Amino acid sequence: MGGRIDLYLDIASLYSYITFIQVLNNQDLLKRHSVEIEIHPFLLGGVNGATGNKPPWTVPAKAAYGAHDSRRSLAAVGLRNVSPPGDLMEAGKTQFPLRGLSFIKAQYPVETYLGAWRALLHAFWTVHRPPNNAAALRSALADATVNAGADAAKLFTSAEIEKIVAAAASAEYKDVLRRTTEEAVGRGAFGAPWFWVTNAATGRSEPFFGSDRWHHVYEFLGLPFQEVALLPPGAEKRSEAKL
Repeated sequence: MGGRIDLYLDIASLYSYITFIQVLNNQDLLKRHSVEIEIHPFLLGGVNGATGNKPPWTVPAKAAYGAHDSRRSLAAVGLRNVSPPGDLMEAGKTQFPLRGLSFIKAQYPVETYLGAWRALLHAFWTVHRPPNNAAALRSALADATVNAGADAAKLFTSAEIEKIVAAAASAEYKDVLRRTTEEAVGRGAFGAPWFWVTNAATGRSEPFFGSDRWHHVYEFLGLPFQEVALLPPGAEKRSEAKL
């Protein structure tokens, strides 16, 4: 058992948000199974441009179905008050905050990095202030806390926020985001969330797509997991059942 999950996410992807919450909920258990997981900021718009893919909400039938699927998927991870921030095509230009996240990833502990992801996803999907420019990124990072809750300690000082904003505008981190996006495309990415999973025992790597493919990931890694199963009439519901 054991292995590695390289996970490519974009703030503008709702299912990236859902997958991020799934990672937070399972990271300790994955660690106990000797599975390392690394989240990479990548630009979904760049992936679409490179592969010819289109956002699902631009296809009327997919958009209509997506309203049902997103509601169910959000409820499954306990996310509330989440909705698109207006024009997703415009809001999806997330190069600036993704570069900032790339800097945070390189310069801070993983707990701080994950806290920044949480804050920026919240700013995009709940507060409806996409952090796509310097002022909006400053505001979102100023609201970021170590733990959820208004009374929690701030994640960054004002001076640290200025360094993050400067890095997001730098040529260095423009190149980092470009290379990470190209790496994902080279690994077959056509959307988000995109997984590149390596089994430590076999050395094999395979791609996986979507927030609902964890059972395939676990099977590939040789991890014990529980399949979804239909219960007989009269059995306890999922929320009441004991594992």
